[in-house]
Amino acid sequence: VLAALGRGQLKSLEARVERRRAIRREYMNALSGYPGIDFLPEASYGRSNAWLTCITVDPQRSGMTREDIRLHLQARNIESRPVWKPMHLQPAFRSCRVRGGDVSQRLFEQGLCLPSGSALTPAEQALVIEAVEELCAARAGVAGRVLHG
Repeated sequence: VLAALGRGQLKSLEARVERRRAIRREYMNALSGYPGIDFLPEASYGRSNAWLTCITVDPQRSGMTREDIRLHLQARNIESRPVWKPMHLQPAFRSCRVRGGDVSQRLFEQGLCLPSGSALTPAEQALVIEAVEELCAARAGVAGRVLHG
């Protein structure tokens, strides 16, 4: 039964991927100009399906944390969440040896997953963008925005 459902969904896969890529582009167009807000790059060796749109928030450059943005969105009834917690920070693995971990830990501390499902409407996405822009303006002042031409 699950295989039949999966096969049926394959018919709309390309449209869903294109919708998610469009959502990511819209977020990037709207939010890339704010200091300290960056998007995880698309790998040079492939084409992302944009399954999830994540930003990183550099507190030094932006004057805020990813948690500030998450709480600001939550206050507007917009769900977002931190990037996954690395295994070496999970209680079950606390006593295990860690190899590397700096990149995953920084992404967890600074990364935020924005709403990006293929069913997200343009109006819903506009509310997310507006809320993030509102907080950016409040933290850095309107003059803090860098315009990209």
